[in-house]
Amino acid sequence: MAKNLLNKYVWLVETIYAAKRITFEAINEKWLDSELSEGVELPLRTFHKWRIAVEEMFGLIVDCERKGGYHYYIANEEELKNGNLRNWLLNSISVSNLLIDNLHMKDRILLEEIPSGQAYLSSIIEAMKKEQTIRMTYQSYWSDKSSTFDVEPFCVKLFKQRWYMVARSPYYGDVLIYALDRIHTLSVLTDKRFKMPDTFHPSEYFEKYYGVIIDDELDVEEIKLKVSAKQANYWRSLPLHHSQQEIERTEQYSIFVLKLCPTYDFLQEILRNGEDVEVLESLSLRDKMASNIKGMCDKYQLK
Repeated sequence: MAKNLLNKYVWLVETIYAAKRITFEAINEKWLDSELSEGVELPLRTFHKWRIAVEEMFGLIVDCERKGGYHYYIANEEELKNGNLRNWLLNSISVSNLLIDNLHMKDRILLEEIPSGQAYLSSIIEAMKKEQTIRMTYQSYWSDKSSTFDVEPFCVKLFKQRWYMVARSPYYGDVLIYALDRIHTLSVLTDKRFKMPDTFHPSEYFEKYYGVIIDDELDVEEIKLKVSAKQANYWRSLPLHHSQQEIERTEQYSIFVLKLCPTYDFLQEILRNGEDVEVLESLSLRDKMASNIKGMCDKYQLK
């Protein structure tokens, strides 16, 4: 499907959702104000085709309320609040459309740079779909040289502006995680297929972890964190983990409980919050944090 057509579907969803109830005439007016229209009106027949496509692609039902005039609305708008792949795609293209419509202000819209690993994303997803093996030249962050090997791609994950691939290494016979921006070259071996195991479920694979570090030697712990009131607002709007719950709230602080394996990237995230976050439990994690903080103080010769 042409990317431009996909952008138009997303534009329609955004327009109706923002208005809550809107007539076709009002939709057409907004369409003519959009860069996507190129000054051409939206035919009613095309509009209805887009309605059907939106439901098929995103599972969103554009319904019509006939009472008091013909007003269109998203009948199941609660679906827009669910964090699934379709909604991630919807949000991404929506932002893209917004930027396209405001190119004249490009010097006033500042974006974060994303590493170049996404260049291989389409090839990896295609290999996942057809269950084809990938041959890549890869250099990890901890190695001085690269090596070339085959992997069987299971899934991809976006974390902190970087794409990662979860793949089985036939050589090691284990599932490993690779950062896409560390790939030097990549090719899909169309004649070398694999069978995606029925026992592997991507969401379950990461369920008990914070990010992309998997450590089978760690057990799930109930972690209790005391967070300053100002920082707690950020935690409410963007939870660190799906298990996060707020069990106490005062004017000075909040206490959050999470159930996960305290991997290195989770510890780094807690340290990043500085004095705004204190680990109350578990005691082993509190001791580990204290040791890390002492090591930092020693480097700066603080007493």
